[in-house]
Amino acid sequence: MAYPSPLRWSLRLAAASVALLTGCAVGPDFETPKLPDNAGYGAQAQDSKTAAPDGLAGGAQHLTEGADIQADWWALFHSEPLNRLIEEALAKNADLAAGQAALRAAYENVYAQEGAYYPQLSASFTPSRQKEAQVLSPTLASPTPIFNLFTTQLSVSYTPDVWGANRRAVESQEAQAESQRFQLIATYLTLTSNLVGAAVQEASLRAQIAATRDIIDAEQQLLDLTQRQFKAGQISQGAVIAQRAAQAQAQATLPPLLKQLDIQRDLLTALAGRLPSQEIEQTFELDKLVLPQEIPVSLPSKLVAQRPDLRQAEANLHAASANIGVAIANRLPNITLSANAGSTATDISRMFQSGSGFWELAGGLTAPLFDGNTLLHKERGARALYDQAAAQYRSTVITAFQNVADALKALSADADALEASVVAERAAAESLDIVRQQLKLGAINYLDLLNAETTYQQARITLVQVQATRYADTAALFQALGGGWWNRSDTILTNADAD
Repeated sequence: MAYPSPLRWSLRLAAASVALLTGCAVGPDFETPKLPDNAGYGAQAQDSKTAAPDGLAGGAQHLTEGADIQADWWALFHSEPLNRLIEEALAKNADLAAGQAALRAAYENVYAQEGAYYPQLSASFTPSRQKEAQVLSPTLASPTPIFNLFTTQLSVSYTPDVWGANRRAVESQEAQAESQRFQLIATYLTLTSNLVGAAVQEASLRAQIAATRDIIDAEQQLLDLTQRQFKAGQISQGAVIAQRAAQAQAQATLPPLLKQLDIQRDLLTALAGRLPSQEIEQTFELDKLVLPQEIPVSLPSKLVAQRPDLRQAEANLHAASANIGVAIANRLPNITLSANAGSTATDISRMFQSGSGFWELAGGLTAPLFDGNTLLHKERGARALYDQAAAQYRSTVITAFQNVADALKALSADADALEASVVAERAAAESLDIVRQQLKLGAINYLDLLNAETTYQQARITLVQVQATRYADTAALFQALGGGWWNRSDTILTNADAD
């Protein structure tokens, strides 16, 4: 009787595997969760236009529903130093580089798992020198008890994916790679948003420092004036002491601002991928930033596709769903097929001569009968992890919509606050000028001047802070909407650098 050769068996195994791969896989087929019908950014419709305050960071912002977000949304602030800094950070930031490496590793895990679809082929060569006991029948035709033995062997093994265990495992690995990709995108979005926020904060601190120095200079001028008036006998020494205290208090507010500025510079330097000794060259001023006037607002139905944290949560849910299929398949019978072929000889020169060859074909069916319910509990654990991932996804959806709603409300409130702050600062400045003139004429007492100074100082600093907040909250809205990463055309957010 003629037997099929090992090669023919290998071909038949490959053909059988293709047929088996077309079968169904056990476990649930993943479906993207649907948003609630009433998903939105607020109980009431959002105004499409904010107030239009005057001055720095002024003007109305128009909210365009359904408009797309450009990839370099930070360019809308029209700051060339900011653009250069972000491009440098994208090239040198270590967290971003680590995320890219993790993504490449995740894709390699996918490719590794896909290898289980194919037969495993291995070759071996085993030389040995042996001595048999004299009381036993000799293995060889020769009675010599000491001999050399050379064996070469080619082995093929294959486990058909009957229940789709490997398909679900590959599906899980692909979902985990997708999760890693969106974690990289989240790192990118956080990096760019933090850079914009840090630049705005630096600009705010510089403006506050400038305002504080102006206030200190004004206080010093008033101190000089009160000293002259005291010498002329026009005011008491108590008024001089009070002004000296006011000037010292104003002076004391400067060092904390300078410290915050130094810390902010260190932060920007670190985000750019540099050491503190390699401080960035760029500096930022509020009057060098332009407030974006046209603000795109993504539709709620698109937010789930744009937010990297939502996409990552969805990918984690997908991986958990696929792992249920793996756990179910592990409880079912599995088939293993194998084939071995080779030759053996006592002399290496006769390895492939007639009569030295051997082969073996085998098939096995393994089914778990009793394992202390280990596999059952693993399946239940996989289902529980899916429930956990589903709850985390719902929580992430709520947080995402909350972020956008908060940012939209902040833009409206910021415009109103800036409008009020501009009026307050101008009124306080006019009031202070009038009080100073009246003091010179002796029409009011010194306490009125101190009150006017305090009011103006607070109004000046508040105005600077509100201006910076409007810039920062605008950047926060771009971040909350996903930051336009889907419009990038480079390889920063892909695995294109993988070998």
